[in-house]
Amino acid sequence: MTCIDRRDLGLLLLRLSTGGVLAAHGAQKLFGWFGGGGIEGTGQAMEAMGYAPGKASATAAGLAEAGGGTLLALGLATPAAGAAAAGAMAGAAAVHVPNGFFAMNGGYEYTASLGLAAAGLAVTGPGRLSLDHLLGHAVNRSWMVPIALGTTAAVTAVVVGLRNQRVRQTREGKQEALFEE
Repeated sequence: MTCIDRRDLGLLLLRLSTGGVLAAHGAQKLFGWFGGGGIEGTGQAMEAMGYAPGKASATAAGLAEAGGGTLLALGLATPAAGAAAAGAMAGAAAVHVPNGFFAMNGGYEYTASLGLAAAGLAVTGPGRLSLDHLLGHAVNRSWMVPIALGTTAAVTAVVVGLRNQRVRQTREGKQEALFEE
């Protein structure tokens, strides 16, 4: 058995922090924990943001965040877990893009950071302090990385594209009065 090095410890810390935050966000959506809206409340919010149908969107986002986050924290099925979480964060970032970069202005800084950390873990792998390592990397093969990230990128592009189309159509349908009464 080889000695654990600082790279493995660093990956463990990154997995625990990124995965833990993502899992908590997913639990807000799915179960209403930590002050979240649950499926019902999150579904309504998703509809208002242009993601339809709202409940299905809330469920998909919640599962990607909670499931992907938990699997990242455990270091299990790392390519799929990182890709799922990155896709959910890309969908969240799309909502925040009009507000600019910084989170203090409602921008996409936070969601982009979580998504990129998840994608980075999918590419890098979980390190030796992980269930993937313990299980002989049965669900963490090199060929899985481009498939997981490519599939997620394609699905995310379609979902975000449809959302953007809905938002545009909603804006175009609302005309301001030409004259005040």
